[in-house]
Amino acid sequence: MPQTTRIVMPASAKKGEVFQVKTIIQHEMESGFRRDDRGLAIARHIITSFVVTYAGAEIFRADVFPGVAANPYFAFTTTATETGEVVFTWTDDRGDVTTERRTLTVT
Repeated sequence: MPQTTRIVMPASAKKGEVFQVKTIIQHEMESGFRRDDRGLAIARHIITSFVVTYAGAEIFRADVFPGVAANPYFAFTTTATETGEVVFTWTDDRGDVTTERRTLTVT
């Protein structure tokens, strides 16, 4: 099921420049511990991993657990090394995968 994402990063950077990347994905992150109004357990549904690659190399990875809030937010820094594609991949415990791509132009 496609999720709504937001990614904030520069479109370009100078070679060697450190830049920040911020991401958020809209996801309910149901822990599996809550019960509905009839007392039945609400099935767990969480993002389990978030991976970012830049020019084909993995630059960030997070394993996610039920304690993470809905709409997980991640921020990290990396260094501009070459013009390339930055690929963001979120995977949940139902096998749904959301992928977003951005291009970073290095000058």
